[in-house]
Amino acid sequence: MVATTKSYQHKLVERGNELEFHPPFMRVRLHDWINGLNGDWLISRQRFFGVPIPLWYPLDKDGNPDYDNPIAPSHDQLPVDPSSDVPSGKDESMRGVPGGFIGELDIMDTWATSSLTPQLAGGWESDPEKFAKVFPYDLRPQGQDIIRTWLFSTLLRAQLEHDQLPWKHAALSGWILDPDRKKMSKSKGNVVVPNELLENHGSDAVRYWAASARLGTDAAFDEGQMKIGRRLAIKLLNAAKFSLSFEIPTESPKVTEPIDLAMLAQLSKVVEQATAAFEKYDHTRALELAESFFWVFTDDYMELVKERAYGLGNHTKEQTASAVAALREALAVLVRLFAPFIPFAAEEVWSWWQEGSVHTAAWPKASELSGMNPELLDLASSALILIRKSKSDAKLSMKAEIASLELAGPAELKELQGDLRDVGKISNLVLTEAAELAILELSFSE
Repeated sequence: MVATTKSYQHKLVERGNELEFHPPFMRVRLHDWINGLNGDWLISRQRFFGVPIPLWYPLDKDGNPDYDNPIAPSHDQLPVDPSSDVPSGKDESMRGVPGGFIGELDIMDTWATSSLTPQLAGGWESDPEKFAKVFPYDLRPQGQDIIRTWLFSTLLRAQLEHDQLPWKHAALSGWILDPDRKKMSKSKGNVVVPNELLENHGSDAVRYWAASARLGTDAAFDEGQMKIGRRLAIKLLNAAKFSLSFEIPTESPKVTEPIDLAMLAQLSKVVEQATAAFEKYDHTRALELAESFFWVFTDDYMELVKERAYGLGNHTKEQTASAVAALREALAVLVRLFAPFIPFAAEEVWSWWQEGSVHTAAWPKASELSGMNPELLDLASSALILIRKSKSDAKLSMKAEIASLELAGPAELKELQGDLRDVGKISNLVLTEAAELAILELSFSE
């Protein structure tokens, strides 16, 4: 069986130019394939299973098939299996005998039928109302190695049937490589079955690893990356338990403390940048942004405000409420940022204090977060590093008490004084204004 696109070659190149490729350099692979077509190509295969080609052939008086004059069914007869159905005007007794007919034994090529994926998924003939709403689609995610087959065939089919694109965007993934940097394939026998990975690391961890691969770029099979994903999912659960464990000490809690506002301001920037990355189909960048902020949030910010959130130390109810409100506000945004990457952990956390599913919740907006002076969080992190290093150098626990500490740095350090005193367990903290952060004097408690 053969089909030809010679008359459609130029039109298909134009359609390919209308389609948004992610990454853009993949478009040339479609162009090369279309421009390289110089004749007919097979759409039939000699296999046992598949969609039958709906044709019969008449047999002459000697029982030889007349392939030049096939018998085609009418449209209302379809679908047809020529191995069991008979053409109009004939009966089963005429099958395989001189003067009778014989059914086509070949089946459709995989791509000849897969080209209808958008139509079948959208209910083209079965649900016209649904099809009108979904077609053309927004995105086709697929492998780079089947641009010349699946993508091309679907593009051609949509052109023939609808005179338009089947979808507006195509997201092309790379290959999964084995430890020797070779493409994984069944024929090479180097494929890893996912069942054991899911059991050992969890679905979120495996998805995290997959999401770490950029479009159009090959990704190495890496269980180490899955372990990082599992750690992230567990850390999100623990951070949520911590953030939601505090009673709000005032009726109308407001975020008022400078470090709380700084944290929310930085998170607002993360939302803005992650959203822009998603709009460019750069999901990996969106994950990197959310994850990078999250570890600062858990390792630095949460440690810094812990005492205040518990209502310990010399803090007012309003200062405690500010910490608790900021923690919850940040958590509500972070869970939604992580939902595409670690969906099960995100859904679990969301259910602890929100209605419905996180996966039907609105994507966060930067305007949700009322923050200011984001640089203050960086200053706080740098100050924490110095304090922690001083204890490590002295071979002391992070819980060791500091009798006296003189810390030099920008004037904004004064806005952190109470929280720094708490997190460092510092009895006497003296701040000296200077351009650079430095510990000027330090003494530990006996």
